[in-house]
Amino acid sequence: MEHVRWASHPALRRPVIIAAFEGWNDAGDAASSAARWLRDRWAPRLFAEIDPEDFFDFTATRPQVRLEDGERRIDWPLTDVSAGAVDGRDVVVLIGSEPQLRWRTFCDQVVGIARELDAELVVTLGALLAEVPHTRPTSVLTSSDDETLAQRFEARPSQYEGPTGIVGVLHDACRQADIRTASLWAAVSAYVPGAPSPKAALALVERVAEILDARIVATDLEIACASYERQVSEVVADDEEMTEYLLRLEERYDEEDGVPSPAALVEEVERFLRDHPNG
Repeated sequence: MEHVRWASHPALRRPVIIAAFEGWNDAGDAASSAARWLRDRWAPRLFAEIDPEDFFDFTATRPQVRLEDGERRIDWPLTDVSAGAVDGRDVVVLIGSEPQLRWRTFCDQVVGIARELDAELVVTLGALLAEVPHTRPTSVLTSSDDETLAQRFEARPSQYEGPTGIVGVLHDACRQADIRTASLWAAVSAYVPGAPSPKAALALVERVAEILDARIVATDLEIACASYERQVSEVVADDEEMTEYLLRLEERYDEEDGVPSPAALVEEVERFLRDHPNG
């Protein structure tokens, strides 16, 4: 863990690590938004960060300059790691941008943190663009190599073959280290690609809470969801073709009793990964 900078070494009991990365795996900013929401409420104590020096091309992901008390400071694209607890269970939240360089070494750092903390489970958050209506609840695909989670959420090990992101590489590194994992992917309406999706973020938060058997009060996200749905509906209503398209998506969703089959969601994930090999 030569690239991990520890501010402290918290005493945690078999924590669950929740990881999310901005970029390719983060349609509608849903994964990173969900992770920040969970961090702020469950794991606010920053205790480590992964130094970005060897993992980023700073001509592509530039550091940001800001003024603080009249002094210029530079913010680098760090991967922050923080700790806390919810309903008696220790939690660690890891948030950063998808690195551009040395992915295997980067994942070794994350695996090293998990081993150092004796983590019970690593849960990654992702979001993809899919043909789903924004007017219906957001679907979340859960895949896991853990039998208990597989039974609870009808999850199964991923059968995907094709281009992958840092989330896929991290899962492979955890598998080789015998660390249990779960992968959550929320579906974001493909016809709203540029707007942040609080609906998908809320769906991820709720699924994480289910996995941890934790209680949540997400009134702020629920209000943001209502505003998001209203604004997107207003835009769609002004376009006849979009309105017809939305009606078709709603009909398909409703015919599937409100929950697309796991196979259908897997197909959406695989299509997204293949169609966006470079982010």
